[in-house]
Amino acid sequence: MSSLGHQLATSVLVVGAGKSGLRAAIEVAEAGVAVIAVHKRTADDIRTVVAGGSEGAPMIPRPSPGPGDTWERHAADTLHESHLLADPRTAQIVAHYAAQGFHDMGRYGMRFDRQADGGPARRQLGDRMDRRAAFTGEHTSLEVQRALRDRAQELAIPVLSGVYVTRLLVDGGTVFGAYGFDVVDGSRYLVHADSVILATGGHTRIWRRTSSRRNENTGDSFRLAVEAGARLRDPELVQFHPAGLITPENAAGMLLDEAARGEGGVLLNNLGERFMTRYDAERMELSSRDRVSLASYNEIKEGRGTQAGGVWLDLSHLPRETILTRLPRVHQALLDLQMLDITRDPIEVAPTAQYSLGGVWVRPEDHSTDVNGLFAIGEASSGLHGANRLEENSLIELLVYGRIAGRAAAEYSATLTSQQRSPAAIRAAEADVSRLLAADGDQNVRALQRSVRRLMTEHAGVVRDEAGLSAGLDGLDEIEARVTNMGVHIDIGGFQDLAYAYDLRSTVLAARATLECALERRETRGCHNRSDYPHVDPDLKVNMVWSPTTGVRREPVPPIPTDIAELMYDVSADAELLEQEPAMRAPRQDRDSPDR
Repeated sequence: MSSLGHQLATSVLVVGAGKSGLRAAIEVAEAGVAVIAVHKRTADDIRTVVAGGSEGAPMIPRPSPGPGDTWERHAADTLHESHLLADPRTAQIVAHYAAQGFHDMGRYGMRFDRQADGGPARRQLGDRMDRRAAFTGEHTSLEVQRALRDRAQELAIPVLSGVYVTRLLVDGGTVFGAYGFDVVDGSRYLVHADSVILATGGHTRIWRRTSSRRNENTGDSFRLAVEAGARLRDPELVQFHPAGLITPENAAGMLLDEAARGEGGVLLNNLGERFMTRYDAERMELSSRDRVSLASYNEIKEGRGTQAGGVWLDLSHLPRETILTRLPRVHQALLDLQMLDITRDPIEVAPTAQYSLGGVWVRPEDHSTDVNGLFAIGEASSGLHGANRLEENSLIELLVYGRIAGRAAAEYSATLTSQQRSPAAIRAAEADVSRLLAADGDQNVRALQRSVRRLMTEHAGVVRDEAGLSAGLDGLDEIEARVTNMGVHIDIGGFQDLAYAYDLRSTVLAARATLECALERRETRGCHNRSDYPHVDPDLKVNMVWSPTTGVRREPVPPIPTDIAELMYDVSADAELLEQEPAMRAPRQDRDSPDR
C-alpha cells in the first residue's frame, strides 16, 4: 500500500460532518470559498442523533418572543444556569444571534411545528421558565440535520466519509491542513488547507454509561487541538442526563426525549416516592439536568434505586392520547427495545454522560484557538455552558457559531498571501500512522478503552472526591503504561482497529485533563459535585485551563455586563450537595416590571 494515496487542497477544511460541521461548511460555501468536510464515519452513518430525543431546539425569532422575553433575558438565563462560569461575551453573542439561527434554518427548509395562527410553536424544556424553544415534534435534532445536509448537497460541498484525521498539520504555530487515513482501505489522506474548523464533538464516550454511540465523542477534538498547540477549558464540567436507558445492553445510555419530563413524566424511587420533592420542590422534574441527575444518583446510592441501579420515569398517569400524540417516538422506541408500553408501565432510567460543557479554549468573537487558522465549534469548543447548559442552547450554539466560525475561517483564508507548508510535519504525521500499524503488543485496544471508561465512571462520575480522583490518576498512569504495549490488527473488516487506537489516545488525553481539572476544582458547582467540598467556593469562579505542558491553570471569568446581571436570578453563594435542602432562588425582576 502506498504511504500516501490522496492529496487534496482547499481553503477551509472542516473536520466533522455533523450539525456543527455542516453549518460551518455551508457558511464557507455560501461565501464562495472552497471547503471540504471530512468525517470518520462511513457515508451511511453520518448523523449525531443518538436517542429519540430532540436535544433541545433552535430559538424562536426575536420579532415574536414570549411575554417579557428578550435576547438579553436569554443571555442572563444562560449565565445563571452556567453557575457563573460561562463567558458573558459568548452568552451574549449566542442569545443575540439566536433569531438569525432560526431564520437560517427556515431558509434551509427546516419544518417547525406551528401554532393555530401559523407562528412557530414553543415548548418549555426542562428548567426553562420561558417557552422560547421552537421544535419539530420529537424530531428537532434530526430535522436540523436533514435541513443542513440538504443545503450542503445543494451547494455541492464535498463531504469525505470514512476518513479518520489523525493529526492536524502545524508549522510555527499555524495550521496548514490535516493528515489521516481511510478506515476501509487504509489509504492515506493529506489535505492542505488555509484554515481548519474542528467539529468532532466532545468526550462523553470516556464514561461507561453514555448517550454517545460507539466510537464517537472519544475526545478526538481535544487531542487534535492539544497536539496542535491549543488548550482545553473546563474539561471536568460534563453534563449527566438523568434519563438514560439501562437495558437492553446495546441501547444502554440511550436518552429519552426531554419532552418526556416536559409533558409531565414523574420520577419515582423503588418506594414509589416522587423523590424530586426532596431536591427541588418548586420545579420538580423540570429542574435543571444537573440537579435531577444528582438527585437520581443520590436515590440510587442510598439504596432507593431499582435492582438494576436506576430509578423510574413514569408517564402512565398521562392520558394515553397525550403520549401517543406528543411522545410517539418514545412510545415506539420502548416497545421496540423492551416490549414496554409506557402508557401503562414506568421506564427504568439512570444518569448518563451526555454533553461536554467544556472543550477547546476559543475566543468568543469567532471561536478561534491558540493556533493560527484553527477554529473549534459545537461540543468540541467551550465558553457558553459553564457548569450547566440550557437545553435549547446546544443546537442554537452550533447554528450561531457555525456561521460565525465559518465566516471567520473563510476571511482568514482570504488574508493569506502565501501557502503554509512543512514537509517535516507531514513526514511526522505519516510516520506516526506507520508506527501504530506496526504495533504488535499483547494489549488489546478495545479492552484498554473499556478500562478507561470503567475508571472514569468509578472515579469521576456524577459525584467526585479527592481520594477517588487521585486514585483515578494513578489508574490512568497504569493504563498509559499498558498502551505502549498495545497491538493493532488489520483484517478483512478494514482499518478500524487503527481508528480504535487513535480513539484510545484521545480518550486517555481527555481523561487526564478531566481528572486533573476536577481535582483542582475543589467545590460543588453545577454539574461538578465534590462530596468533600460540598459548597460553592467564590474564589473558584474561574475556568480551569489545561494543557499537557502547563497542567491546570486558573483563568478569571470576564465580568457580566450590568444590564445582563440585572436580569439574572440571585445566585446563592453557598449552594450545597443535593442531599441537603437546596436554597431557593429569588425571583428575578423584569426590566419592564411595574415593581421596578
